[in-house]
Amino acid sequence: MEIKRRDFLKAGVAAGAAVALTGPLLNAFAVTKPLAGEKVSGSTDPGKWIPSTCQGCTQWCPVEFFVQNGRAVKVRGNQLSKVNNGYVCPRGHLMLQELYDPDRIKVPMKRTNPKKGRGVDPKFVPISWDEALGTLADKLIELRKNNEPHKFLFIRGRYSPKTYPLAYGTLPKIIGSPNAISHSAICAEAEKFGPFVTEGYWGYRDYDLQNMKCLVVWGCDPLSSNRNVPNTINKIGDLIDRGTLITVDPRLSAIAAKSHMWVPVKPGEDGALALAIAHVILTEGLWSKEFIGDFNDGKNQFKTGKTVDESAFAEKLSHGLVKWWNIELKDRTPEWAEKICGISKDQIIKIAKTMAAAAPQCAIWMGPGAVMSPRGAAASQAIYAINGLLGCVDVEGGVLSHHPKSPSNKLPKIDDFLDDMAKKYGKEKKIDQRGYKQFPALNPDPDKKGNFKPGTAVITNNVATGILNADPYEIKVVVSNWANFNFSCTGAERWDRAMEKVFYVHIGTNPSEAAMYADIVLPAAHHATQKLSIIDNKGNGYTHISIQQPVVGRLWEEKADETEIMYMLAQKLAEKGFPNMINYFNSFKDPETGKHPTGPEDFAEIASKIISSAVWKPKEPLKGDKLNGWEDFKAKGIYNSEPYKYKGLWEKGFPTPTKKFEFYSEGLKIGLKAHAEKYKTTIDDIVESAQYTAKGEEVFVPHYEPPKVWGDPVKYPFILVDFKSRLNREGRSQNTTWFQEFKKVDVGDESWDDVVRINPEDAKKLGIKTGDMVKLTSLTGSITVKAKLFEGVRPGTVSKCFGQGHWAYGKVATKEFNKTPRGGNNNDLMPFDVERFTGSNCRNGGFTRVKIEKV
Repeated sequence: MEIKRRDFLKAGVAAGAAVALTGPLLNAFAVTKPLAGEKVSGSTDPGKWIPSTCQGCTQWCPVEFFVQNGRAVKVRGNQLSKVNNGYVCPRGHLMLQELYDPDRIKVPMKRTNPKKGRGVDPKFVPISWDEALGTLADKLIELRKNNEPHKFLFIRGRYSPKTYPLAYGTLPKIIGSPNAISHSAICAEAEKFGPFVTEGYWGYRDYDLQNMKCLVVWGCDPLSSNRNVPNTINKIGDLIDRGTLITVDPRLSAIAAKSHMWVPVKPGEDGALALAIAHVILTEGLWSKEFIGDFNDGKNQFKTGKTVDESAFAEKLSHGLVKWWNIELKDRTPEWAEKICGISKDQIIKIAKTMAAAAPQCAIWMGPGAVMSPRGAAASQAIYAINGLLGCVDVEGGVLSHHPKSPSNKLPKIDDFLDDMAKKYGKEKKIDQRGYKQFPALNPDPDKKGNFKPGTAVITNNVATGILNADPYEIKVVVSNWANFNFSCTGAERWDRAMEKVFYVHIGTNPSEAAMYADIVLPAAHHATQKLSIIDNKGNGYTHISIQQPVVGRLWEEKADETEIMYMLAQKLAEKGFPNMINYFNSFKDPETGKHPTGPEDFAEIASKIISSAVWKPKEPLKGDKLNGWEDFKAKGIYNSEPYKYKGLWEKGFPTPTKKFEFYSEGLKIGLKAHAEKYKTTIDDIVESAQYTAKGEEVFVPHYEPPKVWGDPVKYPFILVDFKSRLNREGRSQNTTWFQEFKKVDVGDESWDDVVRINPEDAKKLGIKTGDMVKLTSLTGSITVKAKLFEGVRPGTVSKCFGQGHWAYGKVATKEFNKTPRGGNNNDLMPFDVERFTGSNCRNGGFTRVKIEKV
């Protein structure tokens, strides 16, 4: 399918839907009521708005679809949503083309060619749902008969936050496997490290943009990605008018282009810049006296190179400030940082003073670009600590992280349905090797606030290593839903080899790189338009519960992944003598009628009603929106909480071991000590095995770590800067014509193409001009793309947007399906590596070097 630019308007949603189905014409610009004297073309149906929830990123924005004659023809934000103000970002509109994509998987299929590999034709043939699930059930029963249920692996890709336990938390557990593996560490776990070690919060932050006077966007672009995009687009203009916007990023992003100050830091050296800013704040006496405290005599003793007596400073709501100064900060001057991070000392001082002048109505919005690298946890801690220094946490105009919890109910307990085999083998080691000596994999301890528990964080991309090496054991059967790790993980070819070794069932909407290695492919319902589930999230000072519901009918034989497919599989397992899963599902009871499930669709609704009844049938009146029953919730689509309460943590204390904002992390010390004791060694030995360089007390304070970089700087002179498109809907939008045509909205990019941005100074030395085809080569692979000279990239670096390079995603995403990709996949260049404190995949932070050759 070759679609030229001039043909684009012919290839919009109407054309896409017409290819997918036959039926009446669509009016993509329909309104709920025709204007006076105007007729709605091709339809007598005035249409209506039906609420659902977008799933294009982890913001999960409440949205509404305009449905006319059974077709979804338009998208907007839910007008009742206080999180996104009733708006939706560009990603949301692409759902229409995703829904009606003619390349979607339409029926269950099985592989008839036993050979697997890139470019190999699987020779899929259609089969019935009965045969597909029967085959999978046989494989699972066989594992149990052989006393090896732990050799089953369930991979969770994109999921519904409240409904995912029905698959991820049920199938592997009830079979008897510990291997429920989330995609989470591919996305952002290192960015959660800094907020947790300082203020005890593990998750994505919110920012009070409407009251903010200074925003420092660091390593991300919230106008394009990194969650809460609609709210940022809505609020950023006013912030620019009344205050200061600063962007720290080696590339000129959309938000950098609008900033008062662009700070093109050298990739991987963000920690040095952060520490120097902190040094200036202390030596200039700019810290928040209200939040941090002050010297007993009121005189600033923070002098470069000189230690301070801890007893001379009286801390209020923080812990370990003087320790941090003595151990690390006293020598981290702007002059020191300038030589390392490439930002002048004068600009470093200016940034610090600008932030301090606006504080506490100031915030650093930290993203994965600064921290998803082999030693990124240290940078995460250093960057986020500045928010604490300036008293910008939990305040009006600052960083908001401890929102009111969204009311919801837990699903019924599964314990009574686990047999002895499930209980025994469910305790086996996990295939991602978390908890090995070199992988502390720290996650919050659920039983002790603010403490880390080692060996509990997922190391998603290391699963391929475990499968390939059969370490800690062999994996035989794999099921994934909405995952495409063969494309989306660094060192992607490892996943190709891993999937060749196993029996693999792929659940998704589209053919994909992972699906081409599948033995069975199952068609998934499109999440936002064909599936019933419950979502929760926060933003703009509110939390919400929203619904995902079918706004249109099913087009082919697709089923909802987390509910309907799981229920049907449970039925098939029962037919083969293992009724535990269906017995568990059938124990669910409708909170309105008291009825139990009788089928897959019934089960999906009852499960959703159980989870959400806390907002539409609350036991006590809620402080937020008032809803009148399940039907009212479905009609409105959302519950909004009461607004954020500022300084709540200042009053009751932070959820850390000291109940204060920790510059010296007691929680990290506890976690690393427990891991060291497990291996009968020292914390220093553990830290070294995790590829960090710090020793002693330095480990527990925000400190400088030199970046670990793959590739010799002489042979591979350029640092690769990977970033995400504002049109990239978790990888599923590339097969839409709108994605390809409007790709140019990513600063410096081109429609229907894939370009690498090169600074003109570097290009001149290489004899490269815009439009030349060039080969990028790293230690692990090569791709060929078009060069574009662009001053918005730091010299010595090249930037390239992630998203192109699919070879098996559909006729639009590829130039020739299963053969020739459109552009190149960044993950073919980036080697596999892990940030070992958190398990986070490494894909940013300047850890990959490349060379450029003109083709």
